[in-house]
Amino acid sequence: MPHATAARLRPFGTTIFAEMTALAARTGAINLGQGFPDEDGPVEIRRAAADALLAGPNQYAPARGLPVLCEAIAAHAARFHGTTLDPETQVQVTVGATEGIAASLLGLLDPGDEVILVEPYYDSYAAIVAMAGATRRTVGVRPPHFALDPDEVEAAVVASGGRARVLLLNSPHNPTGTVLGRETLEALARICREHDLVAVCDDVYEHLVYDGEHVPLHTLEGMAERTLTVSSVGKTFALTGWKVGWVTGPPDLVAAAATAKQFLTFSGHGPLQQAVALALGLSDGTYAATRDTLRAKRDRLCAGLESAGLTTFVPAAGYFAVVDVASIGEADGHAFCLALPERAGVVGVPVSVFCDDPELARTLVRFAFPKREAVIDEAASRLAGLAR
Repeated sequence: MPHATAARLRPFGTTIFAEMTALAARTGAINLGQGFPDEDGPVEIRRAAADALLAGPNQYAPARGLPVLCEAIAAHAARFHGTTLDPETQVQVTVGATEGIAASLLGLLDPGDEVILVEPYYDSYAAIVAMAGATRRTVGVRPPHFALDPDEVEAAVVASGGRARVLLLNSPHNPTGTVLGRETLEALARICREHDLVAVCDDVYEHLVYDGEHVPLHTLEGMAERTLTVSSVGKTFALTGWKVGWVTGPPDLVAAAATAKQFLTFSGHGPLQQAVALALGLSDGTYAATRDTLRAKRDRLCAGLESAGLTTFVPAAGYFAVVDVASIGEADGHAFCLALPERAGVVGVPVSVFCDDPELARTLVRFAFPKREAVIDEAASRLAGLAR
């Protein structure tokens, strides 16, 4: 009997998030594995979505996105990054950032091309590269600082023998919470220019930086014409289930993403797009309040993890804190996570599943902190037993 799943996708199977969320449901454990908030975003955004659903229309949105949202995305880029975008040719609305990355890579890559990835990486990256018939080549980052070495990136590009086409970059970074500094980004920009790479930048945590500064790669010299930037509303405003994202960049690269996207979902979430347009125009104070609330939750969870005897790498951004379970005598983060729901009533995610080289993160585990304070405190209390 033939295999039901294409060979290029057989290595991926069920995502770690589905596996660990099912484990949490089965055991009643607190789920700090999957990165979703347990409270919904600002009521004015949700009310705008409800009004749009009732008022309609509820038919297909334009393939590039509702004009009101494309204009809001362009205004957002100008407001926060000083970037001028034509909303008609330099913006593509997508069904979440994941589709934005998929459309970008599927639109840019040919079989035999290579993509440079930083590992650990968000799990969909590897699957999307495989769907495109391309090959991934990874550069690892390691604790305690998870610093990316541009020399290693350039070595990977050179080793590709001219096949490297795309640098897929995620800063602020999931899962480590690292924010790449300007000096590192300048070096990466030089590599892209000298080796004629397109940069696809996953910037979904752009507004959730607690320490340091997010510098979009496309704002650096010579990068505006060779960068696709992907973002979404989900992480910033605790609306992950809405799956409304976007891709921006030069017209030719956005057109490549649009060519692929039209045959994925064509369009989506028309009424939600209207609400997202409103969200992007909210006050600086609203953005700051979201960030500051999550910073406090980060500090709360990290304090609990450290009290449990876990070496904790406090993230500069994002939704997640990474710990090293070797500090409590554990040798395998994956085995630790599988046992943790029964052992302590908490779910985490092993970082090794985000790596081509599992040894890079053998004892590292990721916990999500965009949860209610009571949930964080209860999880910390349960984990405290690990130190005894």
